[in-house]
Amino acid sequence: MRLKQYILGFFITTFLMVSCKPDLDLVDPNQLSPDTFFKNEVQLQSAVNAIYANLQTRGLYARHMFFMMDNMAHENAGNPQLEADKVQYLNFSFPADHGAIFQYWDNCYRGINKANFVLDNAETADGVTEATAKKNIGEAKFLRALYYFFLVTRFGDIPKYTTVTPEGQGRSPKAEIYQLIIDDLTEAASSLLKKSEEPDAGRATSGAANALLGKVHLYLGNYNEAKTAFEKVIGSGEYQLVDNFYDNFMEETEHNSETVFQVNFTGNNGGADAWGTTGTGVAEVTFRSQEYGLTWFNVYPSDNLLDQFEDGDPRYQDSFYSNGDIIDPNGTATPAEIPLGRRAAWKKYEQYYKQPSSNTESGINVNVIRYADVLLMMAEVENELGNITGAVDYLNQIRNRTSTSMPNYGTPEMNGTYPVTSKTEVFNAIVHERIVELCGEQVRFNDLLRWDMAKDVLAGTGFTVGKHELFPIPQQEIDQNEALSNADQNPGY
Repeated sequence: MRLKQYILGFFITTFLMVSCKPDLDLVDPNQLSPDTFFKNEVQLQSAVNAIYANLQTRGLYARHMFFMMDNMAHENAGNPQLEADKVQYLNFSFPADHGAIFQYWDNCYRGINKANFVLDNAETADGVTEATAKKNIGEAKFLRALYYFFLVTRFGDIPKYTTVTPEGQGRSPKAEIYQLIIDDLTEAASSLLKKSEEPDAGRATSGAANALLGKVHLYLGNYNEAKTAFEKVIGSGEYQLVDNFYDNFMEETEHNSETVFQVNFTGNNGGADAWGTTGTGVAEVTFRSQEYGLTWFNVYPSDNLLDQFEDGDPRYQDSFYSNGDIIDPNGTATPAEIPLGRRAAWKKYEQYYKQPSSNTESGINVNVIRYADVLLMMAEVENELGNITGAVDYLNQIRNRTSTSMPNYGTPEMNGTYPVTSKTEVFNAIVHERIVELCGEQVRFNDLLRWDMAKDVLAGTGFTVGKHELFPIPQQEIDQNEALSNADQNPGY
């Protein structure tokens, strides 16, 4: 059964505002409150479902998340019709009043406030068993950690809220935010069900919590801690690479053995305006296929990205369309025509495999973490800890996927281009493998930042060292939050 995010829109709109204004009334007698709402397990579950819903909003995976991350990484290049606020990601010209950056911030904090509401009240909810409360608390902590991870990686020091409050908060050091994330994920990992035990596909699991925990430790350079977390995922027996790489990007094969955590979409918008999902409405569709597709063709894979693929890498054919490729094999079997003389168009997450046009919203789930990413992060950890052989073994697991079987690292065929006899050489192989395996999945920009490669890879794009590692704190938040002022703005904005 798919996880549905459709309850509490009316409740959250009134009860949990992200811009913390002093006059917010948290006990409006005409609205639901903890005293009147949590009377049974169904109501508690509805409140948890509402936390997931913010992942589906326009500021996140419904629309802007993929533009901002893929454009800043220059995995995308823009076509002439690309909207100005998306072009600003490409040339790093976004201002403090950038609307989509505020939506990103706002949607994350709304999700955090929804999580805090559950965490404030779950243990005292009437008619709820201890086991059920524990699981729901685990889901709320996982999601709160995920939203904070989205925020701290993009804004640095940020306000920290661990309870529902009408009082605006000033910026907390990012070290405090990361510690909260680690604490939440550690508890979530011990409270959540295994993937095989979770009956509702799409909910957070212990594997998802450990995978994200390992990722956080990796970002912080805590390699031993990252290894411990990743070992729990890899050693669980719950995950394996799917034989067919493209199964990770189709609606019919979502929640497969490679899925660690996905954002659910269903191909319908639940009665809400899909273009108006700013954190209060519910829309279970994403515009990823429409925006990146051959019909709208707002962006296309950059030449630099395409050049990263080895000749004959089957992942190229599963990631991009080239002229003459067959689209809609189940229908018209139309040869692809790439517009505007471009070399390729995106195939990942596109709907052409089953229909002749992608000029519609999509119900294809979006991967947040998949098992291939975990293996590649583990390879990086092993390399940093001096286990070169172990690192290469993890890289070769990716290469040996049935549908994308490629020459292994450490063989004569690969030694001419990617030798793996030293830590530096293995790192270069990891960088290469992450580019081609995970392109268009919103990981590349963060990789460039944490590897200190952005200044070189993004040279000439407008990226400025000391500024564009972070987004500006949204001006709307500074204007509304009395605990913030323009002096709190990130450098350069």
